[in-house]
Amino acid sequence: MARCLLGLREEQGMARAFSSLIVFACSAVVLSGCATQRETHAPDVVKGSSESDMAAGFLIKNMRVEDQVRAYVVYVPPAYTPDKAWPLVVFLHGIGERGDDGLFQTEVGIGRAIRRHPERFPCLVLMPQCPKTCLWHRAMNGVEIAMAQTREEYAIDPARIYLTGLSMGGFATWQYGATRLDTFAALMPICGGGHIEDAQKLATVPIWAFHGADDSTVSPKKSREMVQAIKQAGGDIQYTEYPDTGHNSWDKAYDDPAAIAWLLKQRKAQASGE
Repeated sequence: MARCLLGLREEQGMARAFSSLIVFACSAVVLSGCATQRETHAPDVVKGSSESDMAAGFLIKNMRVEDQVRAYVVYVPPAYTPDKAWPLVVFLHGIGERGDDGLFQTEVGIGRAIRRHPERFPCLVLMPQCPKTCLWHRAMNGVEIAMAQTREEYAIDPARIYLTGLSMGGFATWQYGATRLDTFAALMPICGGGHIEDAQKLATVPIWAFHGADDSTVSPKKSREMVQAIKQAGGDIQYTEYPDTGHNSWDKAYDDPAAIAWLLKQRKAQASGE
């Protein structure tokens, strides 16, 4: 699985763009042992009523990335059953949620929306966490491993796998998504930016992008440029620009039932590699 899928210039640019952000503090979750399948539960997990019931809620899981054991979260809806194939949303958080606790990335963005409106998310949601020492393009091998483990553990529909992310994760959604068009049925980047030269490839996948008109951290120009380039390439893309949100356009985007419903309706005509 490839490392450094996104360019070094994005790391430098993102570091400058986010130099003024406050990195939120959180309590660490101590990870003991080295087994890649060990599982603990976030405080708000909903457990089954008997040992035969499948656990649901925000589940913390472990994976081995090179020589380290790292944690990630999978949200499993209460109605989940392995008797049918389910959609999977992969969520990439922003720079403020980096760390090694494995849980903080569920507090901002899609995790917050799930807690507020779980009925809108009849899907599994994978929430990996980027280490504090790097940006997403240096951590995509961990995303790949978490995706592979999730697809092995749960009944996932290969035609209904989606990628979304905010801020730093919005950049990664544009850029990593362009490299994995064989996997993702749709992209939902929020307040990020991508490579204009990827427009021809991105024109082959449905996209709904979001940004704040008054975002002073990541200029909405970055989304506008991508949207225009993809439209010129004949792509299927929607764009929503919110007034008066500043950098936080993700709360409105993930709280929009139409946006989530749109995402979960998208389907690849033929899933590759299955």
